[in-house]
Amino acid sequence: MVAATVTDAKARRLAELREFLMSRRARVSPAEAGLPDGGGRRRTPGLRREEVAVLAGVGASWYQWLEQGRDISVSPQVLDSVARVLKLSGTERRHLYVLAGLNPPPPEVAREDRDMCEGLRRLIDAWLPYPAHIMDAYWNCVMYNDAAAAVLGMRSETAENCLLSFFTDPIYRPRSRSWEQNAPQVVAMYRAACSERPDDDGFASVVAAVKAASPDFAELWERRDIRPGGQVTKEIEHPVAGPLFLESTQLRVPARPDLVIVLHTPTPHAEADTAAQLAWLASPEGRRGAMHPVAG
Repeated sequence: MVAATVTDAKARRLAELREFLMSRRARVSPAEAGLPDGGGRRRTPGLRREEVAVLAGVGASWYQWLEQGRDISVSPQVLDSVARVLKLSGTERRHLYVLAGLNPPPPEVAREDRDMCEGLRRLIDAWLPYPAHIMDAYWNCVMYNDAAAAVLGMRSETAENCLLSFFTDPIYRPRSRSWEQNAPQVVAMYRAACSERPDDDGFASVVAAVKAASPDFAELWERRDIRPGGQVTKEIEHPVAGPLFLESTQLRVPARPDLVIVLHTPTPHAEADTAAQLAWLASPEGRRGAMHPVAG
């Protein structure tokens, strides 16, 4: 029964591969591929199979078998050549890998999705009075809202890398009553982020910088614990609003795989009404109180 299910799933995948390649081939004109159209009407919309094979540098029979959904061996290099000829987007290229039975390459940001900053700014500002910020793949801070500044101490001169700030920021660390509990989770989540891009030297640079600045991080990093980014419970002792109990959640936007949105939500606690305290902190009265210099 299990073997039959696997066979059926593979048959469906190969059938989808056939339909996908045919549909992508039909939408690329000879002129777009750099070929003469030959004049007159073409019986085949878009490119012919033989033309795709020549432009991709593969055998005509091999490409025919691929498009027919036959169970043949494929390599990433050949699929990339086919994807180039068919002018596939990054998402379509990953889809081609999956249909061909290969591990897909890392997600890419499409050109049309690169300018999403204004919309993401509106998102985290709409989260007020709760803290929210956005990080890139290395946990460099891209933007944060006013509540993140007031509650977590985020500020332009220190918001360069959230991992470094967690271990070294003189404002955030003394405020965090849950720092000792959260530190191993934070390090394990960063190692998981590194594992998504094992050949990216940017992560090694961040790790080296935080190791040099924090013996605590260096010790935790050597444990080699790993866990996916998810939710972390935080207890903050705010100098004006008092104790705050929050749950931070990491979210991804599929169109921007290079970014992580971190939203903080109040959690119920007998010691404090965090939602009310955050609302007060964002009020004119609370803003005036936060303007006075307070240690930590």
